Amino acid sequence: RVRKRERESHQGEMKVAVIGQSAFGAAVYEALLAAGHTITGVFTIPDSKPGKADQLADTAAKNGTPVFKVAKWKALKKDGGGLLQDVFDQYKSTAPELNVLAFCTQFIPPEVADFPKHGSIVYHPSILPAHRGASAISWTLINGDETGGFTIFFADDGLDTGPILLTRTTKVDPDDTVNTIYKRFMFPEGVKGMVEAVNMIADGTAPRISQEGMPGATYDPMLKKENVKLDLTKPARAVHNFIRGCDRVPGAWITVNGKQVSLFGSLCKGAVDVGSLKPLTEFKAEESGDATHFVCADGIYLCCGDGQFTLVDKVEVDKKTIEARKFLQVEEASAAAAAPLQLSAEEQEVSAAARAAWQQILGGAAVAEQTDFFEAGAGSMDVTALCSRIEQVLAKSPRGAAVKPLSPEDVYGAPKWAEFERALVRRYRGDDAPKAKPISLVRVSANDMEVSFPHQLFIDGEFVDAKDGKTFDTVNPTTEQVICKVALGGEADINAAVAAAKTAFAHGSEWRNMNARDRGRLMYRLADIMEEHKNELATIESLDSGAVFTLALKTHVGMSIDVFRYMAGWCDKIEGKTIPINNARPSRNLCFTKREPIGVVGLIVPWNYPLMMLAWKMAAALAAGNTVVIKPANVTPLTALKFAELVVKAGFPKGVINVVPGSGRLVGRALAVHPDVRKLGFTGSTEIGMQIMGYAAESNLKKVSLELGGKSPLIIFADCELDKAVRGAVGACFFNKGENCIAAGRVFVQDSILDKFVEQVVAEVKKMKIGDPLDRATGHGPQNHLAHLEKLLDYVAQGKKEGARFIHGGMRLNRPGFFFEPAVFTHVEDHHYIAKEESFGPIMIISSFDGDVDKVLARANATEFGLAAGVFTKDINKALRVSEQLEGGTVFVNVWNKTDVAAPFGGFKRSGFGKDMGEEALGEYLKTKTITIEY
Repeated sequence: RVRKRERESHQGEMKVAVIGQSAFGAAVYEALLAAGHTITGVFTIPDSKPGKADQLADTAAKNGTPVFKVAKWKALKKDGGGLLQDVFDQYKSTAPELNVLAFCTQFIPPEVADFPKHGSIVYHPSILPAHRGASAISWTLINGDETGGFTIFFADDGLDTGPILLTRTTKVDPDDTVNTIYKRFMFPEGVKGMVEAVNMIADGTAPRISQEGMPGATYDPMLKKENVKLDLTKPARAVHNFIRGCDRVPGAWITVNGKQVSLFGSLCKGAVDVGSLKPLTEFKAEESGDATHFVCADGIYLCCGDGQFTLVDKVEVDKKTIEARKFLQVEEASAAAAAPLQLSAEEQEVSAAARAAWQQILGGAAVAEQTDFFEAGAGSMDVTALCSRIEQVLAKSPRGAAVKPLSPEDVYGAPKWAEFERALVRRYRGDDAPKAKPISLVRVSANDMEVSFPHQLFIDGEFVDAKDGKTFDTVNPTTEQVICKVALGGEADINAAVAAAKTAFAHGSEWRNMNARDRGRLMYRLADIMEEHKNELATIESLDSGAVFTLALKTHVGMSIDVFRYMAGWCDKIEGKTIPINNARPSRNLCFTKREPIGVVGLIVPWNYPLMMLAWKMAAALAAGNTVVIKPANVTPLTALKFAELVVKAGFPKGVINVVPGSGRLVGRALAVHPDVRKLGFTGSTEIGMQIMGYAAESNLKKVSLELGGKSPLIIFADCELDKAVRGAVGACFFNKGENCIAAGRVFVQDSILDKFVEQVVAEVKKMKIGDPLDRATGHGPQNHLAHLEKLLDYVAQGKKEGARFIHGGMRLNRPGFFFEPAVFTHVEDHHYIAKEESFGPIMIISSFDGDVDKVLARANATEFGLAAGVFTKDINKALRVSEQLEGGTVFVNVWNKTDVAAPFGGFKRSGFGKDMGEEALGEYLKTKTITIEY
């Protein structure tokens, strides 16, 4: 069926000789067969070792195609240099109509090239006539070309000068390497291009476009070790281009202390604040005069001719590839490193699977301790295959996504099996990971345990002081005592955090290269670690915010864990659509969409649920594939910093998550206006939300989602189940000390049950134990901070002044701490201040109504807020009618505060827009790209 379908696009069939090698040659061979062409013979290189055939030869043999392994086509000069007649006779016996040269590294004599009726077509990896020669892809990158591609041309007697049949182009990204552009475009599109070229020749439609007179022709020399010495006096971008163009073969090099040092894994960093680098050591190179280069934890920073920097992450010294951070570092071999490996049962399984991968790639040969991967016949394509096989082995292991995959440089650095096994096991154990900088922790004894947490900013995978050294006090609202000093971030710290997040999001980064399913595994691992620390997290939340411990454990922490697990499950289910559009006849079109991460996300969260608000937003942002900079509330930074510590334990790549405590006026604004932040998620007041919108418009029109203030109405009809309604109303108003965005800001009670309702409410309030939130009997803790407590006292005074009936509470308790007795007002009129404005505290505002549904709905909706609403009634018709007409993003019927990680949450009107939680939340952190293809 495949052959039939492919053949419908062309009329003729061609008898083809495939001349070439490697995976590319094998893929072209299979694609030509699928297109209905006949392969009369395959001519490739001899086996590298006994039993180790080239991939093209192996593939052709399995299909029964005659395979000829040709060492050379012409005799040596000393033997006359003529065409080897026996080889030529073998070739002629296949009677091809066309030669297809697919990745052919041998010289093919003109007699062979011209023999078929249609001659020979050649694949060349550049846009001819530019970059003629054997190192075309490399020169595309070295020159900094913004467009690359390949050409298929008819062979003539010149060097890549024959008539052009077709050309295909692609955008070259600034950080593309030979490997990335080859895998992304040159290989897959090159295979398709070769088949298309053969089809056109078979159909008689193939053009022959002469290269004579074409502009831009270049003959670039073949890159060899002797001609890839790096000139560090050139600008950083040119240095980066040269390194990536020579990566991995032959490898650009510099001279340090008389030794040749090859450089790999380049990233152009541009201008760098040298004072912030924290180098492990420094060095000079012969190729850069007096310039100083820095070995740092993330690689070597090369100072280039324009004063800007290029970063490399791997070097080769004395034929050994090592991580750049280890360059010039003196490491004493420990007795454990010199001793034989002691493997656990789990590690033995990983080692056995890796040895089997070696054996399969090396043609079934036995793998001994001193077997050398390359001496046994492996080449560069085999390195890629081995890395892929090992990645599969690690993914199936118990540690899964927590283990960073091996890179080709790891294989080159450990070519012998014993070395490779040790490197693999060290990677599996995490022994070769950069040693994390010790975290400065604050330790506090509380809740019958010792809890600890960082107190510095978390930027680019490290805890650091603010750049200006400033700190602030975070206060325990139960005791009014300072818990500790916390680093106070500023604009410079936000700039550093955003730069780290931008680098972590860049194409080719560990985070961007991570499979969606592995990203989900990493988030699951973080959730598991959070659960292991749930009592500690809940205790810290109680100390810093005053949340009752049992509530913090179930809601603040418990829901945070739940939302990370829920969003982790979405990572590999983010999908686009195929769309039937009108075809551009006589051609056809394929139209589809992709859902892609937005980029660097800024998050600003409030102080009422410090950890849970972080989790609601960050889990969705990470699941979508973004990187994050978060500003926790200045008065409650500790669980966010503890969370960052757990992020390190989970193994997130550095820069993916950054935490910068600081003031909203300075740090919040810096995050909101930053041009590299592409999405901002904010929870807080409506007034600040409006400022955020302005900042987004003034800076870069970044995408925004806002969860803002509320004055949520709760309507209680006389036909309700009264006891349940009372309990519901008390929870709606006093849950989490009233510091709850969806608190019932106004309770409408039908007049016929008003007195009984108020009586029962007051009785319930009096039962509440107000006190130490770590006491399991406590039901109501202190308000979050002093300024908020004073605001609540002013709010109560305003209510009394306007004539509302004050029933209970509303006083600061005469004890240390920010304790406020829950208040109850009745007979509140619609024009009263307390009927219109949010208290964000434990104050119940009760108004009566006569039972008229339309009138009470009009009163309930007569607000610019629309976060939540609710109704208590046993009449299902009334419940459905009222819930349909209430203007709130969440409407509760005979319940309140029932939110779930699977259900979207967000408001209407001045309560904001956008959703947290549920599948809908993912859309806040994704962008949709439409791709239309004509064929």
